[in-house]
Parts: sequence; structure tokens; C-alpha cells
Amino acid sequence: MEPKLYDEIPSLDLADFISGDESKKQKFVAELGAAYNNIGFVAIKNHFLTDDLSAQLYDQIKKFFALPDATKQHYEIPGLAGQRGYIGKGKEHAKGRNTGDLKEFYHIGQLVEDDDPIKKEYPDNVWPTELPAFKEVGLEVYKRLEKTGVYMLRAIALYLGLPENYFDAKVKHGNSILRPIHYYPIENPDAVPADAVRAAEHGDINLITLLMGASADGLQVLRRDGKWIPITALPEQLVVNVGDMLERLTNKKLKSTIHRVVNPPRAEMNKPRYSIPFFMHPRSEMSLAALPSCVDAENPKLWDDITAGVFLDQRLAEIGLKKK
Repeated sequence: MEPKLYDEIPSLDLADFISGDESKKQKFVAELGAAYNNIGFVAIKNHFLTDDLSAQLYDQIKKFFALPDATKQHYEIPGLAGQRGYIGKGKEHAKGRNTGDLKEFYHIGQLVEDDDPIKKEYPDNVWPTELPAFKEVGLEVYKRLEKTGVYMLRAIALYLGLPENYFDAKVKHGNSILRPIHYYPIENPDAVPADAVRAAEHGDINLITLLMGASADGLQVLRRDGKWIPITALPEQLVVNVGDMLERLTNKKLKSTIHRVVNPPRAEMNKPRYSIPFFMHPRSEMSLAALPSCVDAENPKLWDDITAGVFLDQRLAEIGLKKK
């Protein structure tokens, strides 16, 4: 049977998965798997991030991005390849492009507070002294999105016929990134490259991405038939999509769907857009070799074996954040 063509992404309730009702849990897993098999995106309600915390973080990032460029650049640390702190305007571009996206952003990374040796792999977070509340709010949002991501990965594991906790140890102290983004206002559209867009079409690098509600429209997902479908994360929902690492691990059984953020109409280019994705990564040593259950005569192995850390380094070079 031909897979369904979604006109909008399916909305699921995470409470069904964690309720203790086995039939609701199985239904959630089946519906999640069907969506990830097909369009690669779902909207999730009853996650662990509150609207209040979301609003607090948006308030902090709007204040940060309103600072003068010279002030923001104090938090752009040479040698970090954009792993922590501020990344300036036009520094990142989509894989296969050279024109920088019309955005600036900030990276908050993993906090390791025990004796896990992986701590040596991660630089310290960078916090703007002008905004003393930024650190507390940012880390709390990070923890809650990470917790939500663990439950999403448990549902994915069950769909794939794996033990429910298959991913738990692999993402504990994983190299996940919370990225507040500012698609800055363009007062004179003629002054930017003709092919410059807010975020050119791309797939995410990581296992899964959890996206908080954005401040404006613009996110679109490429459906299998080539049609672009608009997506808006409602305030109480997270949009959760498959990344390239999970697609690779599952030999493309789960789809890392191409998506983009389009420019608004020319007359509205002078209005900003804010967005906060959480890119959930595993530990660097995790193998992305295709799961045996996802490889057969009809679905031969598509990619060579690679670790998550090596794959991430390759992709950071391809998008311009890391020197090749």
C-alpha cells in the first residue's frame, strides 16, 4: 500500500506513551513509527517543557540578540568551531551551498557534573554577563528537552524492535545542543545575496530535533511527492523530527526529511523571527552502523560504518562551522 501523503504533520500525545496504559503506549509507538517512516516529523504535546519556561527563554534570547554586534562578538570564541556561545550572522550555510543563511545563533551544550570522562570532550558553556538569568533558564530548558528526547527515543526503540532503553546510555551526556536562533531583520533586501534565505533546505545532523514554538511562520518540510508543507509549532507543542544520524542507523527506515525556513514576503523582511531547536546527539563513540533488523535483500546497507563523533565532524566542516 502506498504510504499516506500528509497535508500537515501528525500530532501525538506523549502522555499516552508514559501513562502506564499499554494499549495507549503501543498506539503511540505505532503512530510515531508510521509518521517517521513517511514524513519524518510529528508534533508532540504533554512534554516536559512548560510554556512559562519557554517564554522566559524567548525573553532572554530576544534581549541577547538585541545587544550591539560588538557586544555579541565577545561571546564568539575562536577555536570552538561554534560548539558554544555566539555564532555570527551568515557564518553557517546548508550542506552543498556557499551562501550563508540569514541568521545568527547561540549554542548551549551539555553540562557534565559527575566524573564521566566524556566531560573532557566538551568545552565549557559561555554565558553573557549582560543577562544573569540566561544561564539558569537556558540550562533548565536544556534538561527538560533532553528528558523529553529520551522518552521519544524509547518509543522509537520499541518501534524498531529494540529494548525500550536501547538509546538511554548512548545519549546520557550526549553532545546535544540547544540553539536559540535569530533570523535578523533585513531592512534592505537588495543588499543581501539574491539566493540568501533564512535557512536553506537541509537535513539535521543529529538523532532527533525537538523544536519549541517559533515566533513566526516560515518552517517548511519537503513531502515525498516534492511538495513543501508548512509547519507551525503551537505554543504547547514541540515539533520532533528525525535527524541524519537516526536515518543512517536505521538504513533510511526512518526518514530525515529535508526542511527549510523561507523568507517572508519582501515587505516583511524587516521583521525578526526567533526559533529554538534542541539537537539531540548521542555520545561521540556511538556507532551509526545500520541496525541488522533494518538491512535485508530489499533494503541493502546504504552507508559505511561510522561513529557519531566522526560523522558530526564531517558535517560541521560541510556547513562551514569547522575547518576541513
